[in-house]
Amino acid sequence: MSNDPDGNGETPSNEDPLDDVNAVSIARVRSNVYGLLAATFDGDIETIATAIENGTVAEIAAALPGDAGADTLSDCDLDGEALAVGYDNLFLVPGPHYVPPFASAHEVEPSESFESDSPYHDAGEAGELLGDPAAEMAHAYTSAGFQPDRGDGIPDHLAAIFEFMRALSDREREILTDDGDEETLAAVRNAQREMLSRLGWLDAFHESVADEDSVEGIFAALARFARTFTAWDARERDGSPT
Repeated sequence: MSNDPDGNGETPSNEDPLDDVNAVSIARVRSNVYGLLAATFDGDIETIATAIENGTVAEIAAALPGDAGADTLSDCDLDGEALAVGYDNLFLVPGPHYVPPFASAHEVEPSESFESDSPYHDAGEAGELLGDPAAEMAHAYTSAGFQPDRGDGIPDHLAAIFEFMRALSDREREILTDDGDEETLAAVRNAQREMLSRLGWLDAFHESVADEDSVEGIFAALARFARTFTAWDARERDGSPT
């Protein structure tokens, strides 16, 4: 049988011309979600409140596999002031409910022994600020020519990491839209995979937030959403080309 059904001397491609279009759309969605997560864990209350009020975050959570916090996010009726107080108590002001939103605080072993009066830290255990994960993230940013605006200058802050993931998703979309070279695209996708592989600490982070946000539960739901979305993204990328 001929491989030239049109008789024009050309062999038809097995590639779906919609693949690139779909990839661009997915990259755009990832960029939007990572941008929302960056704003959330940076305390951008207006963005958080809008995403909750208009149902955006609940809709995305509902589309993810498993429990991504959609019900709590959909039922939330907290106003901006209440959200701001909740954010400050959990992620900004050290106190009885404080959960550090950066990787160094959730490492099983700190990079070095140190003393701290933080209620979150026991001497010789995890809880430090600017540990090895911060140095690793700072190196990744520098290598990519990226400078985070979010995260209070803490390289392994969730807001900074999610901001970086948004930038990588934007870069992926640009390459796909402009029909850029495969080598550059592969490098960006490898960087995304590497970042996602460093987010295993989100499990412990979410559990800690759930323990401390047991009354309203909105930030526990947002932490669950972040954990579920990044896990989904990591699985999806494992099956995509490099």
